[in-house]
Amino acid sequence: MSHHLISRRQVLAGTAAAGALGLTGFPARAEVNWKKYSGTTLEVILAKGPRGDNLQKYVKEFTDLTGIKVESEQIPEQQQRQKCVIELSSGKPSFDIVHISYHVQKRQFEKAGWLADMSGYLKDPSLTPPDLVESDFSAAGLQYARNDKGQMLSLPWSVDYFILYYNKELFQKKGVEIPKTLDEMAAAAEKLTDPKEGIYGFVGRGLRNANMAMWSNFYLNYGGEFLDAKGNILTDGPEAIEATKLYQRLLTKSAPPGVVGFNWMESMASFTQGRAAMWIDATGWAPPLEDPTASRVAGKVGYTVVPAGPKGHFSSTYGDGIGIAAASKNKEAAYLLCQWVVSKGQGARLLQAGGGVPFRSSIVDDPEVAKGVKTKEWLQSVIDSSKISKLGLPVIIPVAEFRDIVGAALTTTLSGADPATELKKAHEQFRPILERSEKA
Repeated sequence: MSHHLISRRQVLAGTAAAGALGLTGFPARAEVNWKKYSGTTLEVILAKGPRGDNLQKYVKEFTDLTGIKVESEQIPEQQQRQKCVIELSSGKPSFDIVHISYHVQKRQFEKAGWLADMSGYLKDPSLTPPDLVESDFSAAGLQYARNDKGQMLSLPWSVDYFILYYNKELFQKKGVEIPKTLDEMAAAAEKLTDPKEGIYGFVGRGLRNANMAMWSNFYLNYGGEFLDAKGNILTDGPEAIEATKLYQRLLTKSAPPGVVGFNWMESMASFTQGRAAMWIDATGWAPPLEDPTASRVAGKVGYTVVPAGPKGHFSSTYGDGIGIAAASKNKEAAYLLCQWVVSKGQGARLLQAGGGVPFRSSIVDDPEVAKGVKTKEWLQSVIDSSKISKLGLPVIIPVAEFRDIVGAALTTTLSGADPATELKKAHEQFRPILERSEKA
């Protein structure tokens, strides 16, 4: 952690100067009754990744501060999402606190009433320190966390912009410029591809469902919108077709064999082995890429915004939050943990590790926090992407079905199928599902 943070001993003793931040991330003079729920045990279900790692690594500090014991489990995201739905549907979840993927679960969780309302807790000075205010969260974070009644059903944790990772060494060897447009990127990928050497110009998600997160960058930059003013789905028009042609071109002409089965994990493995020159994915992957014990490209990675399309320049944006199960019997204790998770100290650690981008402006804009970020180019890509961010999936209840159906159409194009034909089939299959969900 960077040098400006005071020691935990000072925080726990309450002797720090006013306004200083401890490793808990809370101001020393916050009049919160931290020990009110001492002896309580909280259960937390996390999606596996840098956010969960950050929580588990430092949670002992929260226990020292509050006397609350925390039991947490990290599960791969697809399985975690399924487990959450099954348990919350039962009315007796095994967890108090849930790590939420907003772009998949927001509408579903809201409509089912699975999350506790935090609005009152945020206004309670015995539970919330004065630095934690709604206005510190970005507009996208509040859009995700609030329901249509304005209630805060979770706290925004980390925003994921999609960025372009590139291998500087491979670019220099071939004398290729960093692409500014999607057309330039496709041309560069073909120039950088050398199958005899086992080098490919581009890698990205080809796996059904997972591929939608990358494809949406192309769709938005070709001028696409997911829904019209009446809530009708729009994914078989000319923008979608052109975006899919680019997707098909990149993953058939410039990507490694087997890319049809790649999620982020396989894509990252290809990139860290030095086998791919470019990779478009979420911002949180700097730690493994820059780890010299696990990556052959440590110190050689470039970070920049997703290239612009013919009708726009956007970074497909996703996010996750931390919420309390409505069925939990430990809601106030759970809230203390949730606010610690999104505290300034924890957010600074996440950002400085390159493992995620907090939704809180006071963290991202803090020059002292920025000093502790090792990969300055990565931070700049995050800042630049925040200025061109746009939600990467429609905010609808059947978003999982949407990802499955359209994602399957995209995957089919990698075997040579016609994009327009496949997208039309997907559109016709999904439209009644969306209509039924909104009427329910």
